[in-house]
Amino acid sequence: MPLIHPTAQVHPEARLAPDVEVGPFCIVGPEVEIGPATRLIAHVVLDGKVRLGARNVLYPFVTIGLPPQHLAYKGEPTRVEIGDENIFREYVSVHRGTSLDQGVTRIGTRCFLMAYVHIAHDCILEDEVIMASGAMLAGHVRVGEKVFFGGQSGVHQFVRIGKNAFVGAHSGVDKDVPPFVKVFGQPAGIYDLNLIGLRRAGFSGKSLKILRQALRLYLEASTLAEAIASLEREFPDVKEVEIFLAFLKGKSRQGLMRKRYHGGG
Repeated sequence: MPLIHPTAQVHPEARLAPDVEVGPFCIVGPEVEIGPATRLIAHVVLDGKVRLGARNVLYPFVTIGLPPQHLAYKGEPTRVEIGDENIFREYVSVHRGTSLDQGVTRIGTRCFLMAYVHIAHDCILEDEVIMASGAMLAGHVRVGEKVFFGGQSGVHQFVRIGKNAFVGAHSGVDKDVPPFVKVFGQPAGIYDLNLIGLRRAGFSGKSLKILRQALRLYLEASTLAEAIASLEREFPDVKEVEIFLAFLKGKSRQGLMRKRYHGGG
């Protein structure tokens, strides 16, 4: 049987794995499903259609599945889906999706969301995303795996963030961020490759050299079409560049970030 503190309110229709722990003053709604070995430490609120995987840890005052902050939302049966081994620190909020998108807010596996992080409606986070305290995503944002967000950074709605990217603290991102790069500023610009993150992810020195050359071509090209053509010509069949190119060719609502960061605001 799940270990449920006497002060917690768990709806009888909620589905909890036998080894789930629900701490003091938590509230778990009727459409919530919680996977094995997940812990709700205290004062956690799970409401709406929420599915949590295994071995997640939710710290005090986390709220997941509440209605989206969107004036067009009229109570449609949207949801939140969360994978395994994620950490949600104090006051993290994750809102459910809207009918204006796919109806789901989704978080992958082994993500680490620090205190006061906000994930708005219809966002999709892939695996091993780290968001430092106060980082916020507006609606419909797509985040690739192993992306790092610095504290109090913010991302505009419909923006895409490519895998292994780094968003600096206090940065405001209003354009799609290509994979593998580091961005800073208000509004953000591209500073360099995310060298520390890429080395930690196991990228070789050879791969980093190729990616740096590819980034230079991308930034120096007059147009996006010219950048794509140059990359295809200079780096045929290079896996890392193919990932970069696939992102550049993907559907973009906000446009791609192509300016450099030169310091200051």
